[in-house]
Amino acid sequence: MELSKRQEAILAIVKTYGPITGKEIADRLNLSRAALRPDLAILTMSGLLGARPRVGYYLTGKEPADVIAGVLGSVKVAQALSQPVAVRDTSSVYDTIVTMFVEDVGTIIVVSEGGFLEGVASRKDMLKAAMTGKNINKMPVSVSMTRMPNIVVTHPEEHVLQAAQKLLSHQVDALPVVVSVKTDSGEKLQVVGRFTKTNITRLFVQLAGK
Repeated sequence: MELSKRQEAILAIVKTYGPITGKEIADRLNLSRAALRPDLAILTMSGLLGARPRVGYYLTGKEPADVIAGVLGSVKVAQALSQPVAVRDTSSVYDTIVTMFVEDVGTIIVVSEGGFLEGVASRKDMLKAAMTGKNINKMPVSVSMTRMPNIVVTHPEEHVLQAAQKLLSHQVDALPVVVSVKTDSGEKLQVVGRFTKTNITRLFVQLAGK
């Protein structure tokens, strides 16, 4: 969360003189209370300022970094995921490479009929397959992908902060978002989305714009 100069000035005033009323803050900044109201609302909703009726505003002791961590710890993957980019496990390596470039993604999710997770294929996987000298039009992607259970996944109800930690610790650029589904052959993971570093960046931009 990036603060404006006015918001930083408000925090400095509250730190020195708080608790302090909105009118007193406005007077010190030579502004009207109406002009100051949006900034006070942002600082209060973000958790950096607290407010008590007939007392005024005071510092909560939180830092902007604490606010970001708190927000990311409360936002769930379901609120930030993207549509999955996937191919069938019967697709060829060639078709998978084409899909990667058309969709401009670094990782493809590989699914079976019904959208159940079978594996993931990275650009590195596809490059290795292409360098074998074999006909990639006939080579199924399933022979070159990373298979279950060696895939890191996330779930719609998992918090964004936990999913982001998975991306970093496993050094991957995307996670399949899955839900558990009971089938006749047992429990399977159905793909409902993808969570990437781009999703995190977009979320930061949205938060900064509030």
